[in-house]
Amino acid sequence: MCLSIPSKVVEVSEDKTMCRVDTMGVQREANLMMMGEDDIKVGDYVLLHIGFVMNKIDEEEALASMETYKEILALMDEEERRQAIIDDDNCPNR
Repeated sequence: MCLSIPSKVVEVSEDKTMCRVDTMGVQREANLMMMGEDDIKVGDYVLLHIGFVMNKIDEEEALASMETYKEILALMDEEERRQAIIDDDNCPNR
């Protein structure tokens, strides 16, 4: 199963087609072509699917969701966390 963890936009390309997001400390590039030209700005929280920003979400909702993910991670042992990362990296929908 693929999860969409809220990500904070930390950079938007000059042509507004790409951005860099931070997902709980991990940064990656994301495509903005599914969004309107001025929809996404630095500091916004977004949800990604297969490398595309699909929608912007409210900061309060994003922070609450990330807190839930942190609680889940805290309950997992090291092997379970490692397997979750491997499963996410190998998600066929990414």
